[in-house]
Amino acid sequence: MMTDPIADLLTRVRNANKARHRKVDVTPTQLKISIVDLWAKAGFIKNYKLYRQSPTDKTGLLRIYLKYVGKNQPVIQGLKRVSRPSRRVYVSHSKMPKVLDGIGMAVVSTSRGVLNDKLAREHKVGGELLCTIW
Repeated sequence: MMTDPIADLLTRVRNANKARHRKVDVTPTQLKISIVDLWAKAGFIKNYKLYRQSPTDKTGLLRIYLKYVGKNQPVIQGLKRVSRPSRRVYVSHSKMPKVLDGIGMAVVSTSRGVLNDKLAREHKVGGELLCTIW
């Protein structure tokens, strides 16, 4: 049994990034898919794809295609888990952190779904600060 699936996602992506792998596979959940979708929209990863045996299949595979520039330089420079199961971190829209003055992105779980820090500020909604990426 895994106690922190988001930390597992971040660790797998971080390790694959350091090893210069082109793709990394993780077990899918709705939360992981939402986080990876935000990363893809922000340009931190190339793309992602969800593989399932059948439409009723609960398990499957979430394949994340990592992005590199220049001479194999990774786009993702760092990933950090902020809120953990042992210590939850909640922020309001006014106290939402800016990661590296807007170069990076914070991922927040809100009542309107999983949003990045910019969208959470626009919608004036706070929530649980899941992780940061830069």
